[in-house]
Amino acid sequence: MVRRASGDRKPFIEDREFMKAFGYAARSADSPLTPFALERRAPRAEDVAIDILFCGVCHSDIHTARNEWGGGTQYPCVPGHEIIGRVSAVGGDVTKFKVGDLVGVGCLVDSCRRCRSCDDGLEQYCDHGFTLTYGSEDKVGGTPHQTTLGGYSDKITVAERFVLRIPDTLDPAAAAPLLCAGITTYSPLKRWKVGPGQKVGVIGLGGLGHMGVKFAHAMGAHVVMITTSPEKGRDARKLGADEVLISKDAEAMKSAASSFDFLLNTIPVGHDTDPYMNLLKRDGTMVIVGAVEKLTNVSGVPFIIRRRSMAGSLIGGLPETQEMLDFCGAHAIVCDIETIAMEEINKAYDRTVEGDVKYRFVIDMATLGRPAAVAP
Repeated sequence: MVRRASGDRKPFIEDREFMKAFGYAARSADSPLTPFALERRAPRAEDVAIDILFCGVCHSDIHTARNEWGGGTQYPCVPGHEIIGRVSAVGGDVTKFKVGDLVGVGCLVDSCRRCRSCDDGLEQYCDHGFTLTYGSEDKVGGTPHQTTLGGYSDKITVAERFVLRIPDTLDPAAAAPLLCAGITTYSPLKRWKVGPGQKVGVIGLGGLGHMGVKFAHAMGAHVVMITTSPEKGRDARKLGADEVLISKDAEAMKSAASSFDFLLNTIPVGHDTDPYMNLLKRDGTMVIVGAVEKLTNVSGVPFIIRRRSMAGSLIGGLPETQEMLDFCGAHAIVCDIETIAMEEINKAYDRTVEGDVKYRFVIDMATLGRPAAVAP
């Protein structure tokens, strides 16, 4: 049973039933996203039902919808894991949220909740496998769908543990990409204790890189944008970068050798890491956050001559994601976005692939509409 609002004791919906919803889905790897009728599970005791206001467009959405990551996409696929909405109903055991609250849902909607990683609030490293917001096996059930369906829709039901509070000071649309691009860059900066007195390089200026610059600047570091493009360097200065290093400039790279404490590498494609590793001081670390399938060259010499390290980082757990959102609220940090109507999603996918966005598209779900009849 769930309650809609204070004083209303009538059940929202029976546990055996589900809530009708509407969104956009990919039916195959080579088809455009089109209107789609779906169902959400009726809120159970620990659940929060959310009316979605905005959903960010992550490059991962495109890879998944177009089945570019190893043939695992199950169709129909409703992408979207940068979700902002308002609570429409809560289960009887929910204590942290009430109807009307502004909330978010990121990349995860469940995990085993019992392993060491989950106990440590690191659900993204769950020993038994987390449940992604879309494209994972639906282990909760309650609808006819075998896989989870994401935020390109008008509503969603999520367990309270995986719902986040959005500070009222943030623009809801611009806050949406914080649920992925934000936490993906915030987490390693916090893990490696970036702060005043450190020289930090952010490699690549895109959806991730622009957030890395903003966070590192707010944490008090001396921030250097490392990019192939002088134009992007100019943009990075506006975002808070103190310097720009053009990676194609061999002399500039040589002059900067062994001068960085930390590097945040957001490059999303295969690349040679040696030129970047050579930028690190002794005991410096470069962290990979881009979804790189294969690095083209990694030699041991840059590691051993300065005791340098290279590591990876995956989004963040729920406690750290809430910490990140609160940090953003305190420092007025949001993503640079372009808001689109739902019907523009396929064009937005093409523009994202072409790099024609600064720096994230966000779908305004008020534009979703609801046709009289939509094929499931």
